[in-house]
Amino acid sequence: MKTIFVLLPVLLIFSISSSAQSEEEKVKQTLIDMWAAIEAEDIEKYASFIHDDFTAFGEYDTYLTEGKDLEIAGVTDWISRYDDIKTNMHQPQVTINGEVAWIIYYWTDSSISAEGTRSTSRGKSTRIFVKENGEWLCIHGHYTAVP
Repeated sequence: MKTIFVLLPVLLIFSISSSAQSEEEKVKQTLIDMWAAIEAEDIEKYASFIHDDFTAFGEYDTYLTEGKDLEIAGVTDWISRYDDIKTNMHQPQVTINGEVAWIIYYWTDSSISAEGTRSTSRGKSTRIFVKENGEWLCIHGHYTAVP
């Protein structure tokens, strides 16, 4: 009987910690799934991960991009001009505070233009997600290219 009382708090702590870890993994997986949708040229799938109030500071943009429609238009344009788009995440760190999460990471990507020219970039990013109806939706992105 004493063993049960000793193990119960340990199991409770393990359960809470693995629950938090699983939410962090869900945020990271959402971003990976966003990139997979782009790679598959599935704009509808990509849009399902974007919050209606999405904003972004793009890596080369002068001004803030505001709204899901503008984000979807930008990604649609990108995938219409490039093939074989691949993005990789490096050193991700996820933080969750209630129904808000943010992930910071470095990225590398590559693609091939319609003319056949390979393009690559790398940079650092912050993405902010909000949890709605049990799903993590990207509400903001901030991207900085690194030469």
